[in-house]
Amino acid sequence: MATRDPWPPSETELAEVAAALERAPATGVIAWAHERTEGRLVLACSFQDCVVVDLVSQVDPAMPVVFLDTGFHFPETLAYVETVRQRYDLRLVVTTPGPEADPWPCGTERCCELRKVEPLARVLQDQRGWVTGLKRVDAPTRATTPVVAWDAARGVLKVNPLATWTDEDIARYQQDHGLPVHPLVAAGYRSIGCAPTTRPTAPDEHPRAGRWAGTDKVECGLHLA
Repeated sequence: MATRDPWPPSETELAEVAAALERAPATGVIAWAHERTEGRLVLACSFQDCVVVDLVSQVDPAMPVVFLDTGFHFPETLAYVETVRQRYDLRLVVTTPGPEADPWPCGTERCCELRKVEPLARVLQDQRGWVTGLKRVDAPTRATTPVVAWDAARGVLKVNPLATWTDEDIARYQQDHGLPVHPLVAAGYRSIGCAPTTRPTAPDEHPRAGRWAGTDKVECGLHLA
């Protein structure tokens, strides 16, 4: 009788796997994680685009897809979520913040903590891993993102199948596969978060320059916890 690999994976295993999968197709990274977690894996998607949704659907069409509804998303984002949900018949899990978030509206100190970080942590309590859409080119804070790693704060596997992709790779994949594009992209929004704290960016600006503009904030906390 075959024995299962011990859980959780060791640091040595994850380092070896991350190195082995560094140049693997994104679907290969997802497939490895799906098998290693025995299917106890979710995708957390911001729905800035749906490339990672398309890739996950090729490996496990039934994988739960988590959307963190902060209560401050653009109407266009909510409409885009529904478009993608229908296209892939997603097992969509929509989180909403509890009443403790009410005193902390968008842009305040604890908004992201209470509307994103804590809701995701609750979802992951029953899982062994989560898939993200992180790319190394997104921000200096993400420049060393491995394709797989251990999320020590949440006690789960963290899977970043797009870590090595560029923005050009994303655009090319969308075009080649006829994927729906977020409606705000045409209006100059190249990084899309909550409406009160997101603005369009000029072609010569970094795509994330429009997030929390005028502040020194660069991350919501999901990838720093």
